[in-house]
Amino acid sequence: MNKEQCLKILAETGIAAVIRVKNAEELLDTTIALNKGGVKALEITMTSPGALDAIKEAAQKLGDRAVIGVGSVLDAETARMAMLAGASFVVGPVLKKEVIEICRRYSVLCIPGAFTPTEILAAWEAGADVVKVFPATKLGPGYFKDVLGPLPQLRLTPTGGVNLENVGDFIKAGAAFVGVGSAMVNKRLVAEKKWDELSALAAKFIKVVKDARGN
Repeated sequence: MNKEQCLKILAETGIAAVIRVKNAEELLDTTIALNKGGVKALEITMTSPGALDAIKEAAQKLGDRAVIGVGSVLDAETARMAMLAGASFVVGPVLKKEVIEICRRYSVLCIPGAFTPTEILAAWEAGADVVKVFPATKLGPGYFKDVLGPLPQLRLTPTGGVNLENVGDFIKAGAAFVGVGSAMVNKRLVAEKKWDELSALAAKFIKVVKDARGN
């Protein structure tokens, strides 16, 4: 899947699942369950045990039903390993220009993290395809309206603190899509292997995004 197709899926579905679990065996099952709930963009973080193996397995198993990405990337070497494993998009918590450079070299979607307007614009000018506003926990949807007012050309996504109560507000405020972690990748459901319930929770997030867009 090329970069344009990947970005289209992220934008159309409006949700990227941020998957961070403690057990490597849970990664693939979690990814599949979220996909069954309608989430097509699945970000497996490098802070999870067995992340690279899970990226490879998920990319092979889900095929064109989903786009598999990698998160918590701090350097170009990690980004390249994840790409070779099958990652179609690369997400970082901070702005690292060498990560953007290697993503551009291989035409892979890059989503670095930034916080202030200056950092956000610096990431965009460095070649980011989308800028992750992180942590968005305390900023809220109003921050997106404020930033996009003078900088409407940017594509922004919030991560941190996104839940069922505010996801629609982030979309209405101009977010290209949202990154959702523990509010959707529920630790209890994962630990108890309640995959059907996890799929149902994912479906709720998809519905709220559709409703916010008037679909």
